[in-house]
Amino acid sequence: MNELKLTQITKQFGHQVILDDINLTFKPNTIYGLLGRNGVGKSTLLNIITNRIFASSGTISWQGQALTGRDHPVQAFYLMSETNLFSKEERLQKIIKNTALLQGQFDETLSAEMMTAFGLNPKKKLSQLSTGYRTIFKAMLALCVPAEVVFLDEPILGLDANHREMLYQFILKAYEERPRTIVLATHLIEEIANLIEHVVILNETQVIIDEPLETVLAKSYRISGPEEVVQAYCQELNQLATEQLGTLYIAYIYDQLPTEREIPDRLTIEHVDLQQTFIKLTNERGNRDV
Repeated sequence: MNELKLTQITKQFGHQVILDDINLTFKPNTIYGLLGRNGVGKSTLLNIITNRIFASSGTISWQGQALTGRDHPVQAFYLMSETNLFSKEERLQKIIKNTALLQGQFDETLSAEMMTAFGLNPKKKLSQLSTGYRTIFKAMLALCVPAEVVFLDEPILGLDANHREMLYQFILKAYEERPRTIVLATHLIEEIANLIEHVVILNETQVIIDEPLETVLAKSYRISGPEEVVQAYCQELNQLATEQLGTLYIAYIYDQLPTEREIPDRLTIEHVDLQQTFIKLTNERGNRDV
């Protein structure tokens, strides 16, 4: 099985620990959300996986085999990131041609459809594109290569609402036509929540959530009512945060609620979305510029 497995990955820059004991398994044919605040180490992790930088310790395995720099499967993984690996003076059609040669295969049909939909002129130079259109072009390349694992690092940088929606639709289209592992790394949660199947949240050097989206949503609650009632009900539950709004006391819970515990009449229990859970999980934590 084409699983990508990370075991005890650690990364330090000098004395600063950026990633600490990261253990993850990316399964085939799944869309992941790799979530975390700016500077938490998402890009660092993806650069380690794709052999652009080296981990301080730990191993990465692909198809059951530990990878090293020499035998890294270049064509199996593809990383689209803010870093520009193409010459700014190259024309888009030349970059597409070179990418196809390097990757050994390229979805020309999807490429042409995306170029037309977004109004990209293949004769333009990369330097002539705005930040948003460079993002679109690089995302198009990532979706058209034959890689089995595609990493999209902040794939909506500089995009307006219409272009973001169009890109999401093309991500789904590419996935449906050729299932593969797609990892969306972002700190913007609300819009991608409808795309992803599995949630990985990085915070303070470590993975704090690694679960299917439906599990995360099922364990995310907002419990409100009189303070003493809420506190009594939430005893021994994992409370992420509390708020006081006038006489209303609110507790945000990430846990399975006890089925045997009676729910008082004055208590209101409701699920919250992924973005709210992410905010509460990562609120008031250290934020580093990685």
